[in-house]
Amino acid sequence: MAPLIHLVRHAQAVHNLTTANHGMHDPKLTPHGENQCLELQSKFPYHDSIELLVCSPLQRTIQTTLLGFDPEISRGVQCIALPEIQETSDLPCDTGSNIDVLKEKFKNKPLDLSLLREDWNNKKDRWAAEQEAIERRCCDARQWLRTRNEKAIVVVTHGGLLHYLTEDWAGSEQFQGTGWENTEFRSYRFVAEDDESASIEETAESKQRRGNKDKPLTKEEKMQLRETATKKWEAQGYEKTSKPERRDLALLMSLDQSTNGE
Repeated sequence: MAPLIHLVRHAQAVHNLTTANHGMHDPKLTPHGENQCLELQSKFPYHDSIELLVCSPLQRTIQTTLLGFDPEISRGVQCIALPEIQETSDLPCDTGSNIDVLKEKFKNKPLDLSLLREDWNNKKDRWAAEQEAIERRCCDARQWLRTRNEKAIVVVTHGGLLHYLTEDWAGSEQFQGTGWENTEFRSYRFVAEDDESASIEETAESKQRRGNKDKPLTKEEKMQLRETATKKWEAQGYEKTSKPERRDLALLMSLDQSTNGE
């Protein structure tokens, strides 16, 4: 059976304080962000069931994972950095550090960096800040997660990327480039064991926990929300538009699978 996935947005980092800080390369958490991690640790109710930790290889997501999920780290749960779930834009704040830098900064931490390629942070080709490339990375990440043998996995990533990973664009305008608060967590199950896009859907318990009583959206409504969000993000410099015909075909195929049976 495919694992239960708990998705988490990182805690407050320095670039979250003001857009002027978006020019900072791979910023760390603020002191408030570190406190948010401690609060996350205390309010996250599933520590005992978690069998794997996965994080984006940027400093703020690594820090959030190591601080917020210290109970898992303390009992030897593996922590893997997954480059596919890095943030969407090619701004300096969303560009990760080189592997040797990460190894040095986290040399005494139980962090597995073996999945990182030397070019993981160059923001070109597979790693480009383009919608088609982002969607492909997120699909690959979901497929990788679905093949894992663990029953419950925590994934710590970024506000913009979370909308692509979940294929859910509701509320994307609520905060700067995302509808997820810092350290917010939601839980997901895979829609099917064998669909090509490996789509996920939020569990009823997760929706209830955050007070979401919205009715399921139609395929057309999902497409409209996505189009509105991505146009705004492109204007803000958070991503670049792929060729429309290829982008829309990929979206339609994904929505056909994720809304099957609604």
